[in-house]
Amino acid sequence: MNPALLKHVTQIMEQGSKSFASVTRLFDTATQHNTMMLYAWCRYCDDIIDGQELGRQISNVDKYDAHEKLQMLQYLTRQAYDGLPMTEPAFAAFQIVALSNEIPQQQAFEHLEGFAMDVRGDPCRTLDDTLRYCYHVAGVVGLMMAKVMGVREASVLDRACDLGIAFQLTNIARDIIEDAKTGRCYLPLEWLYQEGLMPDTIIYTENHPALARVASRLIVEAESYYTSALTGLAGLPLRSAWVIASAHGIYRKIGIKVQQAEAQAWKCRQKTNRREKVTLLMAGAMQALMSRVAIITPRDPKLWLRPH
Repeated sequence: MNPALLKHVTQIMEQGSKSFASVTRLFDTATQHNTMMLYAWCRYCDDIIDGQELGRQISNVDKYDAHEKLQMLQYLTRQAYDGLPMTEPAFAAFQIVALSNEIPQQQAFEHLEGFAMDVRGDPCRTLDDTLRYCYHVAGVVGLMMAKVMGVREASVLDRACDLGIAFQLTNIARDIIEDAKTGRCYLPLEWLYQEGLMPDTIIYTENHPALARVASRLIVEAESYYTSALTGLAGLPLRSAWVIASAHGIYRKIGIKVQQAEAQAWKCRQKTNRREKVTLLMAGAMQALMSRVAIITPRDPKLWLRPH
């Protein structure tokens, strides 16, 4: 990777996800660079669809524009896999990481399907719909990250997907109001209806106690996937296991904060502070070490299973 591209993907990572950037420094150099290249592509695709730059709104995108942009992303992704020259840095980075780590083209397009679900406005009527969305936008990223870390065993890939799903369930719970303001709702609609809520009424403060109960259910659901994901640490190199265990702890802590804050959860963005991150990094190191001798338990068959 040339120095200019390395500088670009480093900036994208540091500005786009401070929590993840802090733990990726623990990777060996090659894995860290591959992770930043993959993140840059994911971030670019997300921003293009939403008219954002590093998660910050810079333009309004109507459905027609979003559909055209999605087609552009699909076209460039095919070109990247065909080995054609890439002028957009995010795609140049993705081409390197995808081809050098044998990331299946199908996985890249399954990730883009998550953006397609947003463009189409697919509703999340049930928990299964929410989990399917989580798979496309984050679970499949877990699969690609596992490839970067050298994983090829299907059972370990399943656990990587579980972690991605857990992360996204946490993100959904944390960002409910922010998403609602842009007309999006990833909570199971049947859960909202049980609390007497509608997607267009959840932004009102008087509805936040009921909304907090829905968010708490989502965090409880995430716990099952966080637990399952820990078993996958045994299939990772030790340093990678440390990174993933630390990220696991940091994101899980965010979900716990959302749950504990109840109706006040959306007054400010829930996050971990520096002291908490250091503590969780230390805990992650211990979990990584323990994974070397841990007994592998079977995956819970009740969990949502990725397509094979």
